[in-house]
Amino acid sequence: QVHLVESGGGLVQPGGSLRLSCVASGTISDIAAMGFYRQAPGKERELVAAITTDGRINYIDSVRGRFTISAEYAKNTIYLQMNNLSSDDTGVYTCHAATFKEGHWYDRAWGQGTQVTVSS
Repeated sequence: QVHLVESGGGLVQPGGSLRLSCVASGTISDIAAMGFYRQAPGKERELVAAITTDGRINYIDSVRGRFTISAEYAKNTIYLQMNNLSSDDTGVYTCHAATFKEGHWYDRAWGQGTQVTVSS
């Protein structure tokens, strides 16, 4: 079983920054990628950024150039540095871990979510 714990959410003014963290524990040897999903009020959940264990990174277009995802493998932790935040970035950010087997991605674990609110 994999357990994910996020931290770092909060209230920030437009143009501000936040850094989210997600620590993985448990049986993590089969995790192939981790990332953060976001769900804004009234919208579907979307994958904001993800990083694979071999270092490949993907971002949703709306955050590219403003958000940076990174991993500190020794601490089983990923980070999402979010800069130049806008109200469109408001939502619940949830950490996710996935495994990759026989050509398919599978959900491995979800965190509890952390609220990010961008407002003046």
